[in-house]
Amino acid sequence: MSDRLNHLFKLLFATFILITLNHCKKAEPPSPPTGLVTEQAMVVSARKEASQIGVEILKKGGNAFDAMVGTELALAVAYPFAGNLGGGGFMVYRKNNGAIGALDYREKAPLSAHKDMYLDSLGNVIPGMSTVGATGTGVPGTVAGIFAVHKRFGNLPITEIIQPVIDLVENGVEVTEKQAERLERYREQIIEVNGPNTLFYNHCKPGDTLRYPALGRTLRRIAQNGRDEFYTGETARILARFIQDKGGFVTEEDLARYEVKWRDPIVFSYKDLRIISMSPPSSGGVTMNQILKMMEPYDLKTFGHNTTQTVQLFTEAARRAYADRNYFLGDPDYVDIPLDILLSEPYLEQRMEDFSFEKATASDAVSHGAVEIVESDETTHYSIVDSEGNAVSVTTTLNGAYGSKLYCDELGFFLNNEMDDFSSKPGAPNMFGLIGAEANSIAPEKRMLSSMTPTIVERDGSLFMVVGTPGGSTIITAVTQTILNVYEFGFSMQDAVNAPRFHHQWLPDVITFENEGFGDLLKEDLRKRGYQINEGRTPIIGKVDAIRVLEDGRLEGGADPRGDDQAAGY
Repeated sequence: MSDRLNHLFKLLFATFILITLNHCKKAEPPSPPTGLVTEQAMVVSARKEASQIGVEILKKGGNAFDAMVGTELALAVAYPFAGNLGGGGFMVYRKNNGAIGALDYREKAPLSAHKDMYLDSLGNVIPGMSTVGATGTGVPGTVAGIFAVHKRFGNLPITEIIQPVIDLVENGVEVTEKQAERLERYREQIIEVNGPNTLFYNHCKPGDTLRYPALGRTLRRIAQNGRDEFYTGETARILARFIQDKGGFVTEEDLARYEVKWRDPIVFSYKDLRIISMSPPSSGGVTMNQILKMMEPYDLKTFGHNTTQTVQLFTEAARRAYADRNYFLGDPDYVDIPLDILLSEPYLEQRMEDFSFEKATASDAVSHGAVEIVESDETTHYSIVDSEGNAVSVTTTLNGAYGSKLYCDELGFFLNNEMDDFSSKPGAPNMFGLIGAEANSIAPEKRMLSSMTPTIVERDGSLFMVVGTPGGSTIITAVTQTILNVYEFGFSMQDAVNAPRFHHQWLPDVITFENEGFGDLLKEDLRKRGYQINEGRTPIIGKVDAIRVLEDGRLEGGADPRGDDQAAGY
């Protein structure tokens, strides 16, 4: 009898050890690289021309911050769909000594702005006023952003950085198949806003070459006169007059008063990762922090990639995080955001108390009453690592596709429609039938809430990933899933970027799946548990551009095949 008891005790002890090891084990190491691998430095962006210009700057002795300036400007030439001089963005950085920081060069509301500026006499939102033409334009921050970065961190002279971008303008950009399709799709809208004689050539076919002489002249003045050219010089006078003549609100005073803001990034741990992401007025870092911390107690690797349990857990965490995002977040210079509570462990545990794998939690049962502001998908992201180990993650936008569709012929670039990212009418349905929050209401010189999520990830104290994406409100979930694909499921960087994605944002209470990669059995299993699934087509969710540092120090790029994105390096 004692032998049998002894044998039973050994079996129980072995089972206990196996369960303990399974619970405590780290995620599997990533798979061998499947994307571009380089020895020293890399740039991944939405267009090969921009990535190549960034790499050439690095080869000349520039650092990641110099390459940021060149890549940002090159995207304005090669990718006017979202690259810009007339928009803004966010940068998160990590220097090779471990120092981190973030730059907010988000657009601002003009001085004449007020919370009811897009409402008619009856208090209803005026359709199109915040989305199309000059009335939707906020004060641009891109040029101020690149000069702030260069002043603090740059190595090369600014003229040396801008010159290859001017050369790109003069030599022209070859139109890709995807670019031609976009130009055709928005051609009528652009002509409607600008007239048939607009100098922006928007009717072309793949293989054609686009040149923008006016943009070249603008860049030359900026290279010669610096930041002030755009905000107080000839360019500022032309820009303000143009916007005013078109009925917009931005004035020379608005441009002269614009300043960037250096901010502390959102920093948090997920298992043995340290994640550094953008802080408000971007909602990206806070919302991703909440999602991952709510998921952290669960063993995702055991669940498997994009299985019912993994999709459920991610959806329920995202549902709760987006509810908080929409109610609490805005420009921290104008709104008190209770980050100490929102990101605390007890609060996040409480948020998941009613979660069950048995059935969905209805979004109308999740508290906090303001619904997602509709945010356009047409943004762009790029990631850079230089040979010294400095890293930058940058997301920039005009908001809509070609922004407000308003093109300044004299300056050669599109203007943003970023004012639409405010809540035009807090507490009541806006033009999209959705409700905005008071925290994101319009005020003079206030920055509008964003979902942009430029992110840097460390592992064991070293640089591990640089990642980000466009995609409006889907940005946060796309970045989070890409990180999980590498860390939890062992994907290479390129495979993590390629992997099919899904999205949930509290309201509407629907899981949105990309068209490819999710089977009918999975969707039916989720429906049985009470989840609503998107019925229409969702071609893509985001265009992630990312870099992973391999164990031997080499770099693997992940350039999203959903676009014309490309990695380059040496």
